[in-house]
Amino acid sequence: MSDVIGYAKNDPNFMLSLARGLEVLNAFTPQRQRLTISQLSQKTQISRASVRRCLYTLAALGMVHSPDGRHYELLPRVLAVGHAYLAGTPLAKVAQTALDSLVKSLGQSCSAATLDGDNVLYIARSAVNNLLSVDIGRGSRLPAWATSMGRVLLSALPDEQLNVTLSRINMIRYTPHTLNSLSALREELARVRRQGYALADRQIEVGLCSLAVPLLSRNNQVVAALNVGVPSASMSGAELKELALPALRRVAMDLSLQL
Repeated sequence: MSDVIGYAKNDPNFMLSLARGLEVLNAFTPQRQRLTISQLSQKTQISRASVRRCLYTLAALGMVHSPDGRHYELLPRVLAVGHAYLAGTPLAKVAQTALDSLVKSLGQSCSAATLDGDNVLYIARSAVNNLLSVDIGRGSRLPAWATSMGRVLLSALPDEQLNVTLSRINMIRYTPHTLNSLSALREELARVRRQGYALADRQIEVGLCSLAVPLLSRNNQVVAALNVGVPSASMSGAELKELALPALRRVAMDLSLQL
């Protein structure tokens, strides 16, 4: 929230109340779908009184509700905020078509995502079965540092921007295998940058192993990432790499020509 306050002080056209409302909406994640005012205040660094006013307004607009008078949840109307982008962006359209084809050839779930702050934002997905404990689809967000697509996208950031991003993350131990130190994460991101792909085995879910590659624009900028996910019990990381890496890279190259 400090960045928002900085903008508000420096720009008379900046609407702080709107920024706070969006911060509150963005605090909800697949892992934290029900939050109290205190939890939202702590997560956003916005005062409890301001969070309460934001929630009151969002509830009046039909975007959140409180089933028990204490915890707040998002309502489907929130989807309208991002639907126009997700449904209309050329990247999402071409990625969805490519993923549908890739799933048919690999027989495994495939996704595409962009970097959205500290998270990955799913812009396309073709699922064979849901390997995560939460439902994932277009518009879903997951912590970038703990996912294969997120690590691909983070590894492409300029060093200064990467340092700022890493300074904000909270390295939750999602599984016994999750990287648990910033130094280990930096080493992994350096490896991803060198090899051009990321393999995340049981990092965010015990039962999930995923492989991701970057999607480049015509001017060679990383604009998104593509991945394939498999049950970790049925396939090792090495087996997944052998199965999917050539196909993922081929699809990414084909998509790059369309951007």
